[in-house]
Amino acid sequence: MGLITENNQQYYAGVQKFLSAAGTGQAFTTTFDTGLVLGSYDPLQPNYALNNFKLYTANAGVLTYTEYTSPYTVSGNTITFTGNLAANTSVVVQLKILSGGEYGNRDAYGNTVEENYGSYSYIKLDDIINNFLVAYVGDGKLITSCKRTDLVFHAKRGLQEFSYDTLKSIKSQELTIPPELSVVIPQDYVNYTKISWIDQLGVKRPIYPANNLTTNPFENPIQDSKGVPTQDNFGNNVEGTSITEERWRTADDTLINQDNVEDLYNEGYDSWGWDEQLLGQNYGLDPQYAQVNGWFTINHREGKISFSSNLAGALIVLEYISDGLASDMETKVPKLAEEALYAHMSHAVIASRINQPEYIVRRLKQERSAKLRNAKLRLSNIKLDEIVQVMRGKSKWLKH
Repeated sequence: MGLITENNQQYYAGVQKFLSAAGTGQAFTTTFDTGLVLGSYDPLQPNYALNNFKLYTANAGVLTYTEYTSPYTVSGNTITFTGNLAANTSVVVQLKILSGGEYGNRDAYGNTVEENYGSYSYIKLDDIINNFLVAYVGDGKLITSCKRTDLVFHAKRGLQEFSYDTLKSIKSQELTIPPELSVVIPQDYVNYTKISWIDQLGVKRPIYPANNLTTNPFENPIQDSKGVPTQDNFGNNVEGTSITEERWRTADDTLINQDNVEDLYNEGYDSWGWDEQLLGQNYGLDPQYAQVNGWFTINHREGKISFSSNLAGALIVLEYISDGLASDMETKVPKLAEEALYAHMSHAVIASRINQPEYIVRRLKQERSAKLRNAKLRLSNIKLDEIVQVMRGKSKWLKH
């Protein structure tokens, strides 16, 4: 059987059609790559908004479809009708578009954007486990027996490690920076890869970390006149607000990025000692600070990302990595890294058992390293044409 389970109508239009027999309790199982989610069959219920699909029906010989709002249940990808369906009733399952509405209504299909577009380049973690049990576990194989729970653990651990430096980061959020200059860290966030603000042309402008400029103190104890932290009635230090963060929030960025160096030099600016730092800068600015895109810091105390004052109200895109396990066994693994994950699981299973020949453990470790290196190269997505296009700028003449 082929790996593609959806036909063209399922993939492009987000639709799967069935023809019913007569009777109650009829069940239809969809073969979408996207799992069905049912909040409620009743449009009047608040949970109805959680559905990622709609049901349409049309009687035999009738071309007009109407939404089906009578009771039905969903288990996995199987829809079971509670009521009676007439013979030869056309049943259409219509997937929801990503923006949360707008189902196709021309013959109950069309105008949809499915969650599983482009899904063929990925394989589910649950399928990884099943494939490993078939190909690597059994009589006459290196792993004669292994519990599924052990494989799940090793697969998840491998996926976590791969997510940090091998797998492509596909997590990103488009956010607007509020007047407080902080946004909440995403729920499945592990580390950031890039943060950019978006200009009027939709072009990304990189925002740089302010590690060398400022910090977010984890504790801000209130001190008495002798500098000793004070305690409350329970013996804990009394916490105040961070003066460092407040000064950073209200800082004039031009005093840091040296955007006003020429003006300060001409006016003889003498505040904050910046006039002294102007000396010796006739031949250029300090490159690490000479940018106007702004800065950000990771505020671990509040679980937020804080930005410099010039970014208030800016539209940003936060690109970050997760550990790849936010959606449990439905997690998608790039097929280009599939073999590397099998090698990781093989080594992890054998290495965790007693009385295993060391040469076998070492061989599996070497195979894991080699296949992981191959996965990194494949996922790096290096294209020769793109490199050539960038290198065209090397032939540009510079005027001095």
